Amino acid sequence: MNHKIALITGATAGIGYETALLLAQNKYDLILTGRRKERLDALENKLLLSSDSKIITLNFDIRIKTDTENALNSLPDKWKAVDVLVNNAGLAAGLAPINSADVDDWENMIDTNVKGLLYTSKIVTSWMIERKSGHIINISSIAGRESYPNGSVYCGTKHAVSAISKAMRIELLPYGIKVTTLSPGAVETEFSLVRFRGDQHKAEQVYTGFTPLSAKDIADTILFIVTRPQHVNIDDLLIMPTSQGSARDIFRK
Repeated sequence: MNHKIALITGATAGIGYETALLLAQNKYDLILTGRRKERLDALENKLLLSSDSKIITLNFDIRIKTDTENALNSLPDKWKAVDVLVNNAGLAAGLAPINSADVDDWENMIDTNVKGLLYTSKIVTSWMIERKSGHIINISSIAGRESYPNGSVYCGTKHAVSAISKAMRIELLPYGIKVTTLSPGAVETEFSLVRFRGDQHKAEQVYTGFTPLSAKDIADTILFIVTRPQHVNIDDLLIMPTSQGSARDIFRK
């Protein structure tokens, strides 16, 4: 049985990492991208030992357009036959009102969550259009459905991901390419640790008193999405912990 090819951005931790593990177990060869080379190397070694998947790692920063273009275009032609693109790389930086937020945080979120996704998608969709086949999964968030105080720019970037996804879906219809927006609620990953600049205590408080989603829950959902029949596209999926009813409403015991 021939393996399909999946490209996962931000594969060094959290949702990207767990998705790589699960897709490797389900007959996918993988192109894995990330900024932390030692983590990419460790993941590659783990996958080579635990599966029969072929692995290529690309160590670059998706915020930098030329680096993204050079890395993706360096792939051998046979690896450009990407069946699944998981635009996972993203982050929240800071939690402050508009008047006192750090502008560098805004730049980081916009460059990663929106522009990085676009740089990657522009190249990979051109490959998919040639083959008239492919599936793109854009990881958005409950923050792409609802805005909350002190998260204006993060919410703005995820609203942008949702809007971009809807347009991509229509633009790519003639080529048989699927597009899915996947929007998780609270997922316990490095997300909050990054948002609070490594403050472990603050990060842990985000998830106290209830059971959040895990990165594996989202990986399981991605596997479900990519294994639907060819005539079925999951357009837009919101997945929440049982204890979470909205971006701000979480029942904590």
